[in-house]
Amino acid sequence: MNDYEERKQARIDRLHEKAEKARAESHSLFKQSTDMASAIPAGQPVHGPADRRYREKIGRKMDQSIAALEKADYYERKAQAAENNTAISSDDPEALAKLKEKLEDLQISQTRMKQINAYYKKNGTCRGFHGLSDELADKLEADIQYHPWDKRPFAAYALSNNNQNINAVKKRIARLTEAKEVGYQGWEFDGGKVVANEDMNRLQIFFDAIPDEEVRKELKGWSFKWARSVGAWQRQLTSNAIYAASRIPAIRPSDGSDPVKIQPKRKPRTGPQR
Repeated sequence: MNDYEERKQARIDRLHEKAEKARAESHSLFKQSTDMASAIPAGQPVHGPADRRYREKIGRKMDQSIAALEKADYYERKAQAAENNTAISSDDPEALAKLKEKLEDLQISQTRMKQINAYYKKNGTCRGFHGLSDELADKLEADIQYHPWDKRPFAAYALSNNNQNINAVKKRIARLTEAKEVGYQGWEFDGGKVVANEDMNRLQIFFDAIPDEEVRKELKGWSFKWARSVGAWQRQLTSNAIYAASRIPAIRPSDGSDPVKIQPKRKPRTGPQR
């Protein structure tokens, strides 16, 4: 498990812990409310201001119990969503390798869909296609009823959607590859430094002291966010991030250079250009 995956798992664990804490709080408040209510005989009318305040307190505790339970459910949903999220983040050091693997799977899937369509056209059935179970073959044939305008196991839209995913992954691979090849450079400024952290895929700004409110406002305006875990203001490491940083006077290089111009030149692309 790499650092990114460890951070992701740590976040999931924190969400589960928050859910557990909120659920325990809800249980405690519920018990306090019911214990207090049990002291009042059933059907007993309100006896004066003190009794009314006591009953109101019971109601508040019950409301707080419900709110805590809703909070627990919220954190559990967040944790579940994080666990089920299989999207490949550009922050993951293994993102390039995972994207290439995903691209290969999508390309294999595209080829297989085309082969099954050709087999069906020739034989009038999907049964007998290499590696395809009879159950799946029958399901593919049954699914044709859902796209009667295209009498193939895999309609044109299925092939088109998969091809769009292929192109999207190719573009992400190209962007990540270019970022690694460029080798972005950080710089020092009066009161701190800017670091191009390739491992975390972040442009990070470290201040020697807490920046004033106006600088913090500028940082937020250029999409930099405070990351307490690393003690830096940061955003994804891209050419746009470098440009954004260059527009913030407080973090311009001490030597007066332009952050954009000190970046290495991009390597020229080879092969036919479109």
